[in-house]
Amino acid sequence: MSKRSALRVRLDQLAREFAKFGAVGGVGLLVDLGVFNLVRHFTEVPVVRASIIATVVAIVFNYLGFRYFTYRDRDKSSRTKELSLFLLFSAAGLVIQNGILYAATYGFGWDTPLQSNFFKFFGIGVATLFRFWSYRTWVFRTLPAKEAVQTAESFLEQAPRQASRKQPDRV
Repeated sequence: MSKRSALRVRLDQLAREFAKFGAVGGVGLLVDLGVFNLVRHFTEVPVVRASIIATVVAIVFNYLGFRYFTYRDRDKSSRTKELSLFLLFSAAGLVIQNGILYAATYGFGWDTPLQSNFFKFFGIGVATLFRFWSYRTWVFRTLPAKEAVQTAESFLEQAPRQASRKQPDRV
């Protein structure tokens, strides 16, 4: 395979992965914003706390979507480690997302429903970039490519043959 076609295959795979990530994330966004607005409308919970509640609900939804849709073909050998890392990076995303909302609400006094939704949405966007990178790099790790496994297997099969063909040096 030429370098150009290999690059094209890799970019196609990345585009499909990004589309699946976006599909799950898009529904997660609706869950996040829906829960946020329901909590804000029907309770007296302050804006950032309402956002944190909504983000936690969306994190649970997103984990299920990522594990069983976006990254279903990825390594599943250590679910405890995977879930721990997912929660760690999700918590970092939660801080990024809600930190932006906190700064807008309490730093600048932008607390109308429209402003809160705008900065919540903006925070989700910034946090999503971080989450995409961290989830694909650390949480849902790729399994070795078929070609790499086949190359390693053929190398291991050839090693004993080469060793038996080698004649000891005679003096």
